[in-house]
Amino acid sequence: MKQEERKRFGSIGVIVAEDVAMSLAASLLAILLVRWLSEPIPGFSAIVFKWLAFSLVAVFAAFMITQTWRNVRRYPTTRSSVQLISAAALKSLLLGLVLLIGWVDLPSASLGLTAVMSDFLMTTFLLILSRYAARQLAREPIRVQNASKRKTALVVGTSVSSVRMASELEKDGSYTVLAFVTRDRGMAGRVVADRMVCYCENVKDLDQLQWRLGGIDCVFIPKDHMLNESEDGDDGAVSRADDSPEFQADSMSAAGHIVKHLFDTFVSGVLMVLFSPLAAICAIAVKLGDGGPVIYAQERIGLHGKPFKIYKFRTMRIDAEAMNTPALAKGEEDPRLTRVGRYLRVHHLDELPQLWNVFKGDMSFIGYRPERPYYIGKIMAMNPCYRFLYQMRPGITSYATLYNGYTSTLEKMLTRLEMDLYYLRTRSVWTDIRVLGLTFLRIVAGKRF
Repeated sequence: MKQEERKRFGSIGVIVAEDVAMSLAASLLAILLVRWLSEPIPGFSAIVFKWLAFSLVAVFAAFMITQTWRNVRRYPTTRSSVQLISAAALKSLLLGLVLLIGWVDLPSASLGLTAVMSDFLMTTFLLILSRYAARQLAREPIRVQNASKRKTALVVGTSVSSVRMASELEKDGSYTVLAFVTRDRGMAGRVVADRMVCYCENVKDLDQLQWRLGGIDCVFIPKDHMLNESEDGDDGAVSRADDSPEFQADSMSAAGHIVKHLFDTFVSGVLMVLFSPLAAICAIAVKLGDGGPVIYAQERIGLHGKPFKIYKFRTMRIDAEAMNTPALAKGEEDPRLTRVGRYLRVHHLDELPQLWNVFKGDMSFIGYRPERPYYIGKIMAMNPCYRFLYQMRPGITSYATLYNGYTSTLEKMLTRLEMDLYYLRTRSVWTDIRVLGLTFLRIVAGKRF
């Protein structure tokens, strides 16, 4: 496998480990299916243990012979699909041999055949599913980066020409049309061509709309559109109407906000208890490192533009900003990092105290990274859309954290802002679960960001 492919899909060891896990899961499901289809089987627990043990041996033998890890990037192709199916078939044949010899004793030959065939089908399905997921995860950074770089736009009107213009603007990938705008109150809250219609009569309405949509770069007006004409929406594109003309454009529903807040509070409280021994070890290590303070508190700007104190385990020398001039961290190569601090940063252990920030409600698990006022001023001078982020709580991780890494330059800060605004426009409970899962997988896999 090429080096660049390994970076995208993980090392050979990671790929094989994932395949083994999927295969063992398939074997477990197969033997449980046999138990469900049969009468009670004496000594079933021992049978499950033996089945999984032999399955593990069969899995390694099948993967070593077929070398399924070599075509991860090119999946799905005929060759890679044949390799996966061959590995699953070889594994099932070896398990069938185990049943014939009698090392695993099932009550009847029909149940044995059911176990082998179920194992084959489930292994094939889970292996193909894992490869598909690997490709989707590898494409995720490119998708998010491309989407966040597109300019946001509104199109005036809901006529056929407006719908056509919206389609043409998005065709080349340069714009994302967020909504249609109209002066017809009766159209407010409706959906035209899969886009919401917003009532907008003056500059004040447009400014409020920008807050709801996380910033707007352009407003387009079709040539044949007259601002004072009535928009009846009778072109067949209207899919539904909202009873209320007050449009809430936040992509996360009111129920989603409640779920998010309850999740943040409950999970952060549980994690503080679970990780308390680890946090204690980190605190002792920081203290023994140079005798300085364990916790580093710094003022950041959060929800509604209000300042709050963010907490971290101290990773830099006490005199890191001796000149009282803010300086951006340069990642793990920053010379101001202590020996213990470098290790904590590499493994993201320095952010454990932020669980307290989440529990208090200053932060969320998923959201933009809060910044200091000094750098917010610099960002706002380049892109005033930063103010739109104040609508949501800052977070521990986000798309920008995963795909932009440490913001060691102003340019990276501006790129991070684009991704954060993209998250603001598309956030949902499912998006949060996705980002949280990706963060967990990256930390487990040892990938740095």
